[in-house]
Amino acid sequence: MQTNILELEHLAKSFGKKRVLADINLTVIPGEIIGLIGPSGAGKSTVIKIALGMEVATNGTAKIFQKEMPNRQLLSDIGYMAQTDALYMSLTGYENLHFFGVMKGLKASKLASAIEYVAAVVNLTADLNRRVVEYSGGMMRRLSLAIALLGDPQLLILDEPTVGIDPALRQQIWAELGRIKMTGRSILITTHVMDEAELVDRVALLLDGTVMAFDTPQKLKQLYQVDSVEKVFLKAEGVETCES
Repeated sequence: MQTNILELEHLAKSFGKKRVLADINLTVIPGEIIGLIGPSGAGKSTVIKIALGMEVATNGTAKIFQKEMPNRQLLSDIGYMAQTDALYMSLTGYENLHFFGVMKGLKASKLASAIEYVAAVVNLTADLNRRVVEYSGGMMRRLSLAIALLGDPQLLILDEPTVGIDPALRQQIWAELGRIKMTGRSILITTHVMDEAELVDRVALLLDGTVMAFDTPQKLKQLYQVDSVEKVFLKAEGVETCES
């Protein structure tokens, strides 16, 4: 039986009287890319924050590597990229990478080569010595992704990682995610870019705080009798609207 890297069971979350998540069930196995898609306000970021132990669920459990979250000891094995960049603006790109690499416990002998590698993946090599305050929004997103990739984490959790990134670089980043998957590591990614949802192993469609569908892109397209994940999303949203 396959061991789950990440397991969410019956997650529910309310902020006061507002219910954000109703009953979320989601698994990620080794060597798998899971796409979490849904409109703004559907609860994608809340799912991720509960999975990481940054928010406490009203009901249900979140486990990573078979251990219930929150668990600070696991964080060094998780690469996380938030929707909002958390960078040191007065430092250079290199200094940011160095700082977070040390925080992740990378050995000094491997840190320089690790920084060089992740900077090349996100096309920031030429800008590493510039202060982050001089970066564009897209460059900051790329730096945040590079930080998440540092240390070859067993689980990557990426919240809208390609927002503001040009199509050519987006293709390069997805090639890297595919390489990571082939090493047996796992990725949970949220995205608004529907053609990216075609590239994952399984898609979880989140609407109104509930996972409406969770399967391979191909099976979802067969289920909804459409030819793209985007049309799956639109049709599912329409069914939900009619039933409500």
